[in-house]
Amino acid sequence: MTETKTAAELAAETKAAFENSINAVKAIAEDALGKAKKGEDLSASIKEQTDEALTAMNGLKAQFSELEQKLTRVADTNPEQKSFGSQFVETDEFKSLQHSPRSGSSASMSVKADISTATGVAGGAGAAIVPNRLAGIQGLPQRRMTVRGLLMPGTTDSPNIEYVQETGFNNAAAPVAEGVLKPQSDLRLGDVSTRTKVIAHWFRVNKQTLSDVAQIRSLIDNRLLYGLALAEEAQLLNGDGTGENLHGIIPQATDYDNPLGAGDETSIDKIRLMMLQAVLAEYPATGVVMHPADWAWIELLKDSTGRFIIGNPQGSIAPSLWGLPVVSSPAMSIDKVLVGAFDMGAQIFDQWASRIETGFQNDDFTKNKVTILAEERLALAVYRPEAFIYGDFGRVE
Repeated sequence: MTETKTAAELAAETKAAFENSINAVKAIAEDALGKAKKGEDLSASIKEQTDEALTAMNGLKAQFSELEQKLTRVADTNPEQKSFGSQFVETDEFKSLQHSPRSGSSASMSVKADISTATGVAGGAGAAIVPNRLAGIQGLPQRRMTVRGLLMPGTTDSPNIEYVQETGFNNAAAPVAEGVLKPQSDLRLGDVSTRTKVIAHWFRVNKQTLSDVAQIRSLIDNRLLYGLALAEEAQLLNGDGTGENLHGIIPQATDYDNPLGAGDETSIDKIRLMMLQAVLAEYPATGVVMHPADWAWIELLKDSTGRFIIGNPQGSIAPSLWGLPVVSSPAMSIDKVLVGAFDMGAQIFDQWASRIETGFQNDDFTKNKVTILAEERLALAVYRPEAFIYGDFGRVE
């Protein structure tokens, strides 16, 4: 970081000096041009000044170009973004636990949720954010799109969330003649209170696992956090709001009702009509969610000549229909589909984005075991249930 900062400062200074040298050359040239117009001879000193100024300018230009290249090389060597598991095993707390295991000791790491690209504010990343240059072939497959990725993100410091939910809007606005009663529109709003809920799980591993950093990292990334994400997705979609469950989107969504009336509908037609229903509710859809089996069924649909309508065996583009991203989630029931304005109609509020902790609990120390825990605390606000349309494909009785 010191090298990058020094190079940046030198580049700024060199650029300023280069611009000053250009101005100096221009001043000498204008002076010489003025004398030439008056018929005066150019003295040897003026010619010498011109040569010196041009030489200095060219030298500064070369220095500036070299510093620019150096800055580019430094930026290109930035390490690739590390997973949460990699970050955890590099913490001082984990290293201390690894080298001095004892009963009751632990290590933890919280993942900050409110990092933004804004500059000059607390928690902002701003200019510290650099392009993530991934070198070579990646060892892990690309994670699928998630429901969380569709929703509007948010954070909260309070366990209690209060918001206004719009449950209906009847727009009666119309031209009105003089002396005629003006039409009344109907807007139904309600105050909703909810609180953040904790999703967590843990497991025990052998004490010897602490010495295997790669295994700990893999367990955190591929088991703890992934399992947490699956449980979260099930809650975001299907939580019934009772007890410690979130009030998910589907229990609050609007039932599908063909806006164009009855008619023959294929599964792809139905999704387009659900998009229309969302538009008519003033919230254009931004995503589609269905079970992986239903998405596979759609991808395998063929026309009368045997050609795939949607799927492409050699394709690698992200799943999409009618220009919207498709999330194939095992949390969805088979033959069901959810279409909605995820980025406007609902929002996640993270109180704990995720928290990882490992240590010796209860009789772990005497049994050569270590406990690893992952948990998060969040709430879901559904601002307009009409923005989400839920229905079935009708292919399963």
